[in-house]
Amino acid sequence: DFVWNYAPPGVAPGREGYKQENVINLRACFADIHCTVEDMVAEDDKVAVRWTWRGTHTGEYMGIAPTGKQVTMTGISILRIVGGKIVEEWDESDNLGFMQQLSAKVG
Repeated sequence: DFVWNYAPPGVAPGREGYKQENVINLRACFADIHCTVEDMVAEDDKVAVRWTWRGTHTGEYMGIAPTGKQVTMTGISILRIVGGKIVEEWDESDNLGFMQQLSAKVG
C-alpha cells in the first residue's frame, strides 16, 4: 500500500489519488511536463529528492485558463522505501511561486 501525505483537499491520499493528481491531471494541463532530479540523499529507509519540474501551461489548471507560459516548480520529496517499493511520500513545493507564474492572484 502507498500513503501520500501531501494530497490536496478532495484528493485521496493513496496510490489512485497520487496517480490522478500527479500523472493524469498534470499531464492534461502541462502537456510537455518533465521532472529533473537535482539532488538525492538516502539513509536507512528514507530517500530525500530535490526536484524541479517544467512544463507549458496548455490546459485549465485550478480554474486558470491555459496561458501558454513555460512554468517551473521546485520541491523536495521524502520517500519511505520498503522491500524496494515506495510506500509513503511527503512533499513540500513552492506552490506560491508556481501560481504566481500562472498570474494567479494569491494572497
